[in-house]
Amino acid sequence: MEQKLKLKGTHIGILRHPDGTVEVHRKDNLILNVGFDFIADAIGKASERPDCMAYTAVGTGTTATDATQTALTTELARKPATYAHTAGTKVFTFTTKFDAGEATGAITEAGICNAATGGTFLDRVTFNVINKGEDDTYESHFQFTLS
Repeated sequence: MEQKLKLKGTHIGILRHPDGTVEVHRKDNLILNVGFDFIADAIGKASERPDCMAYTAVGTGTTATDATQTALTTELARKPATYAHTAGTKVFTFTTKFDAGEATGAITEAGICNAATGGTFLDRVTFNVINKGEDDTYESHFQFTLS
């Protein structure tokens, strides 16, 4: 029997304005080559395993995604992400909320990484500009599906 493992990522961004209006965007993301290396090392290395993916980074870069990239092109902010997975399912998520005063600017890219600075990025996604004002909040939801 032949089996093929696939990993698909989707990003959902939710911008909330103080007046109650909400903007939502959804876009599939690209797993980077260094992300696949990370997965292999996390599964197979007995020592010197990589740190867990635990941060969401957002930025203002508009360079098209490419598998050879290793980070966002113009990082604006990075914050710890909440990981979730239900045993027996093939889906896991990372969720981060950037509060008022955080990540203010024209957000156009995002990714999941494993360090508060630097580190390894699993993925990268670019999207139409989300103008986050000083008083807005922005929720980043990354969903990954194994098949």
